[in-house]
Amino acid sequence: MDIKPFVEFKNKVLKNISKVFVGKEDIIELILISFICGGHILLEDVPGLGKTLMVKAFAKTIGGNFKRIQFTPDLLPSDLTGINFYNQKTMEFEFKPGPLFANIILADEINRATPRTQSSLLEAMEERQITIDGVTRKLPEPFMVLATQNPVETYGTFPLPEAQLDRFFMRIKIGYPNREEEIEIINRNKKLDLLEGLETIVTKDEIDYLRKNYHEVKISREVMDYLLNIVERTRNYENVQLGVSPRGSIALFKASQVHALFNGRDYIIPEDIKKLSPYVLNHRVITTGGIKGKDIYSFINSIIENIKVPIEEV
Repeated sequence: MDIKPFVEFKNKVLKNISKVFVGKEDIIELILISFICGGHILLEDVPGLGKTLMVKAFAKTIGGNFKRIQFTPDLLPSDLTGINFYNQKTMEFEFKPGPLFANIILADEINRATPRTQSSLLEAMEERQITIDGVTRKLPEPFMVLATQNPVETYGTFPLPEAQLDRFFMRIKIGYPNREEEIEIINRNKKLDLLEGLETIVTKDEIDYLRKNYHEVKISREVMDYLLNIVERTRNYENVQLGVSPRGSIALFKASQVHALFNGRDYIIPEDIKKLSPYVLNHRVITTGGIKGKDIYSFINSIIENIKVPIEEV
């Protein structure tokens, strides 16, 4: 396996997105990791931090078909998946695809839709397909959902159930920019359209290569035990009501594989797991104390700090 395409992919995508989106390269790298792994992301943060701009820039960079869906209480499942309608000219039923038939989906304020509409995403996110009137249709590849929700405002919202939260590969907080970044953001917004002129720099063949070959990254038994020790601790911790599922273990392993490749290695080290665990695991843990927000990241980090790190022979 050639590691070079992975490093080049990360560097050139970060450089291209930075032309319109200031800072947060660590967040963009997490999105790239999830994208290669075929995962979805829940962006949980307050409005106005540039989440939509970042997702649009990412979609344009990889050349994907982008659709933005504004979730509201009156949104129906058919508004997402599409419908079969009767064409009076042909006197036959025809299928009109919904916005889910795209490569990159921005599900804006996903928790404002009813549970019925939220659940229409489950099959799409897990199996890359949609079943309508007994007919199953494959979604285009690559397919990725980036959903947003405001963690502060709860009026008129419907919390995502655990089954749906577990479908997300990572839950990420973008956070506020620093002073210098915010000055640059203000200066750049003198332009009317920041995305105008942003070029597609990734081909479909490149994406296919990355997605097919990242699985070859190796992991030693000691490092695998370290990963599972973290996961098992979330299940046995005294303040935890629901721990990380096997789907979470797989997600952490896959994310660590891609992170290793981005850093020029074909093997996983404990630092890969340690860095990614808070983002991959935070939404898969339910505590009895109702820990939320930044505290859940600190809680995951406290678990990690109490797990012995294996020391490998060089």
